[in-house]
Amino acid sequence: MNSEKKLKKPITSFILLTNLIFWPFFCFLGVASSLGFPSWIFDIMFCISAWSSTLAFVALFKKIYPTQTFLQFVKDKFKTKLKPSVILTVCMIQTFIFLMILLLVRTTSEEDSIITISSWDALIYFFVKSFLAGPLGEELGWRGFAQIELQKKHSPLIASIIIGFWWGMWHLPIWLTTGFMGFDLLKYSLFFMISILSISIVITAFYNMNKNLFIPIIIHQLFNFFIGIINGNLVTLLIYNTIFYAAAALLLIVLNPKNVLYGKRAADCDRTCERSSYDNS
Repeated sequence: MNSEKKLKKPITSFILLTNLIFWPFFCFLGVASSLGFPSWIFDIMFCISAWSSTLAFVALFKKIYPTQTFLQFVKDKFKTKLKPSVILTVCMIQTFIFLMILLLVRTTSEEDSIITISSWDALIYFFVKSFLAGPLGEELGWRGFAQIELQKKHSPLIASIIIGFWWGMWHLPIWLTTGFMGFDLLKYSLFFMISILSISIVITAFYNMNKNLFIPIIIHQLFNFFIGIINGNLVTLLIYNTIFYAAAALLLIVLNPKNVLYGKRAADCDRTCERSSYDNS
């Protein structure tokens, strides 16, 4: 058996290292923007910076799970059969929220178009960019590892709030580059955090229904993609987004407490990981 010592505070180490990796990338993005680097360089570095949580998890993996292999860990996160009903429900809820926000923006906006994308090529590019610079690089660390580990000690709701808070704080440097000042920055930061906490609860609820990492990835992708293609005041869009996702989170708590309030602390996929650790020891 591997005698390498495990980290005493793996989640704390993960969060700290994630931020330590992210900040240099973020500073480079600031330099690239100020010096007028080509947009494709900026986009590539932006995508890489979004992978800071995965890079941190990879760096710490052997200290967290000394008897497992990283490849097997990742495979285990996708091995559970996907439930079409869960995927369909997720898509319907988020599409409904998107359409409701579009309707609200249409009634209040003075812009010629309420969609920021003007062609199919641009739409596909933005979809791929959102996928690479968000869910694909973030969910393995935040949900695949940290959320599941916290659910060994806390209820899914408490675990999702803890992860949601630190996931939101990881975005702090981005808040400071929005150009907002004073009260507008305060509103943006507040509603951003509430929105992040709400989507974290939504992700947790559906992830516990279907223990496959594709579920958090698709929810995260639709969350980013839909708000990114709406043309409107950023703070106003964020407020709308927060209201609807907070409502969705509250409904999930009320209608499905099994997977949110007091779901199994030791998730099924954790048992799989534990079995794998014995098999590899």
